[in-house]
Amino acid sequence: MSRSVKNHIFSAVTKLALCLCAAVLGFLLLSIMWQGGRAISLDFILSPARDFGTSGGIVFQILGSLLLVVTAALIVLPIAVGTAIYRECYMQLAQNKARLDTVLYALNAIPSISYGIFGLIFFVNILGTGLSWFVGSLILAMMMLPTLTLASHAAMQALPKSYRENAQALGLSQGEIIRHVILPQSSGGIVTGLMISLARAIGETAPIMFIATAFSGVSLPQSLLEPVASLPTHILALAQQSTDPQALQNAWGASLVLVSFVAAFSALAFYIRQKFSHLGQR
Repeated sequence: MSRSVKNHIFSAVTKLALCLCAAVLGFLLLSIMWQGGRAISLDFILSPARDFGTSGGIVFQILGSLLLVVTAALIVLPIAVGTAIYRECYMQLAQNKARLDTVLYALNAIPSISYGIFGLIFFVNILGTGLSWFVGSLILAMMMLPTLTLASHAAMQALPKSYRENAQALGLSQGEIIRHVILPQSSGGIVTGLMISLARAIGETAPIMFIATAFSGVSLPQSLLEPVASLPTHILALAQQSTDPQALQNAWGASLVLVSFVAAFSALAFYIRQKFSHLGQR
């Protein structure tokens, strides 16, 4: 078999795989939009859930999910950026950099349920926090850490060496170079990594199901050690009542709202990346 024939076969197989993936994704999105659109209304978005979610809306689930991921972002952002700066600017040995990368990749590969079990054992059982939205944010921050750190480091590593060389020639110290050159120039990649991390975190159920959220009967928390409602756990609870048509319809509606948040974070990440890439080409 000639090389050109092999290339054509390989190209056809890859295109087929791409079409299959796109078809599955399109089918899922269209199903959620078609079924969920019937449940979506202003009253559904702005009213609280009643009767274990079978009636009412999802306002507290939306606010609870946003509270969890925004707090997680505030916790993880300085840690991830600081780790990326330390690796890029202060680590000298390639062996140490490789070890840090291995740790980050290993953290990224841990199943989300393992983070939830860790939170249940350490925070709930050992420390006795009980169901706490803040503990849930801590666990989500742990999950977001490797993605955001790697994205931040990639953005810093992509900067031309001439930026630092020119800054050093002007007499800037290492700290001044970081503050005035590296962080501003890599902010696009950092924010993109943050948006991607948020898109993943807001849809997670397993890490927060046993440590941070209640399935019903809660509103906005008044302290750090109180549970919240969230969209993923709400959808899970409604799915267990799938024999009830109203519960199933509300589950579709909540799923559409959750997918919309994920799509919004992903689209924002793409927009920020494109914007900063165009600025860098000028």
